[in-house]
Amino acid sequence: MDAPNDEFVLVGSLEELKEKGRLVVQGDHRPILVIYDRGRVFALDNRCPHMGFPLERGTVEDGILTCHWHHARFDLESGCTFDLWADDVPSCAVELRNGDVWVATTFGHSDPAAHWHQRLADGLAHDLGLVIAKAVHGLLAADVPAADIVRQVALFGAQNRDGWGVGLTILTALANLLPILPEDEAWLALFHGARRVAEDCEGEAPRRERAPLGSRPEPATLKRWLRLWTNVRHREAAERTLLTAIAAGLSPSVLADALLSAGTERAFADTGHSLDFTNKAFECLDLIGWEHASAVLPTIVAQMVTARGAEESTAWRQPVDLVALCDESASQMGQLLAAGRGWSNHASLARELLGDDPAKIIDALKAAIRAGAAPADLGQSLAYGAALRVARFGNANEHADWETAHHVFTHANALHQMLTRIGNAGIGGHVTAIRAIMHGAMALYLARYLNVPPARLPGEGNDQLDDLPADEETIRTALLDALDRQQQVDLAARLVARHLTLGHPPQALIGTLALAVLREDAGFHAYQMLEAGVRQFAAWGNTGEGRHVLIAVVRYLAAHSPTERGTLQTADIARRLMRGGEVHQGAEAS
Repeated sequence: MDAPNDEFVLVGSLEELKEKGRLVVQGDHRPILVIYDRGRVFALDNRCPHMGFPLERGTVEDGILTCHWHHARFDLESGCTFDLWADDVPSCAVELRNGDVWVATTFGHSDPAAHWHQRLADGLAHDLGLVIAKAVHGLLAADVPAADIVRQVALFGAQNRDGWGVGLTILTALANLLPILPEDEAWLALFHGARRVAEDCEGEAPRRERAPLGSRPEPATLKRWLRLWTNVRHREAAERTLLTAIAAGLSPSVLADALLSAGTERAFADTGHSLDFTNKAFECLDLIGWEHASAVLPTIVAQMVTARGAEESTAWRQPVDLVALCDESASQMGQLLAAGRGWSNHASLARELLGDDPAKIIDALKAAIRAGAAPADLGQSLAYGAALRVARFGNANEHADWETAHHVFTHANALHQMLTRIGNAGIGGHVTAIRAIMHGAMALYLARYLNVPPARLPGEGNDQLDDLPADEETIRTALLDALDRQQQVDLAARLVARHLTLGHPPQALIGTLALAVLREDAGFHAYQMLEAGVRQFAAWGNTGEGRHVLIAVVRYLAAHSPTERGTLQTADIARRLMRGGEVHQGAEAS
């Protein structure tokens, strides 16, 4: 669509054009509007770039072309819009040959990738959803790798907002899912991520650059300093310390250990969001390249140093002082930890972590450590236990209580990913890892009331699922239909269980769950839940535990569906316009 083409089509004589003022001819991909105005000839796409309404029905006055549908106005000579929400209208070359008017049949760009990168930058800067959607579509059509699009959006978000936010988290979560998404859903995922970053940055102060220290202290010293500055809420000092660690060339695993140590200065900080954002910043750099670490990682510091810790909550202090219990136990268990020895009782430990006695939960963790569990093993068990909290969430609870269960699960997933990244690179022993595990375990304990009474897992007891369809496509269609209606939590869970227990491909099911999120005006937590669930399913595979994880995901999604789907409408308009459709005539005209 964007490739330059030297072929021209005859419009008519110049005299005819002067007499009529405007003519329309068919180009290779779309109709072309040719206008005579004040002694000059102009050729533009006849479709308004906003919604595709025929510009031939508009008016021209003083060199300004106005579309009469939403009153978007354009510079006739360049096609540039005066109303940024409408986007620019493409123009094409005009030639006069022996009194006749000829126009190029295509709207080409000498460098399509550069053009659409600039349009994406414009859309992000002004939070223009339609422009962003068309730019992402154009970049993919120009064979620009998805990773390049993610990089452009991520760096925009890091530079144009003073701190990591939900937009960058959504972008990273969806980018993590790109390898398993079909082409149409991958485009939609990139659009969602970019749009949410733009919304997050709209009206925000840009980030101010800070510099690393002139010295290069030892990694252990930098780790201590990060903890100190976090504890006393000194943002500038913490950022300069982190920038110094990056400039010193510390590996991602060592940086992760230092930031986990600082982040756990407060228990379950900001209901788990602080650690989740930190983990997503690391995953973002995995996607866009670690050469951008100094631009991305410091964005998490502001929340880390200002976060409210659970130790400030009465529930963590009474009737049992869980904070003191965590501190005491972390010191003891940190000395027990050694290199993992092939321990594999993840599911058994997870069920013990769901208990209602903090002392017994600690004993279970100690027993696992003595048996050879590594920190990442404990993280996987914790994440599975948290998934079971969601999977067994009782429908009698308040709807807002879904978020309590969700926070524990996404926090536990982030901790699992961070501990896996750190491996054996931790400086000064394993106390940091154990402290983080303890915080997660106590958050899971405090959410126990969400399973009173517990929802029954599909397939348990007499629920054999035989009343549901067996064909995989029929199951996935029924699942999307269930998610199209409110209060279908249990049916959606049973359909997921049916799909997996029959041995149908999990990837196809995950693609359906992704589509279910991408078609909605989903809340921030829905993206988190989907991506964390896919991560944890990958750790377990299509086992009983893996099925429980995806059941947790779909139950949460079903409780928050459907929505108005305005974002999907914007995406559909953009796609149809980019494919040459005329939106005003209805979908069948495309």
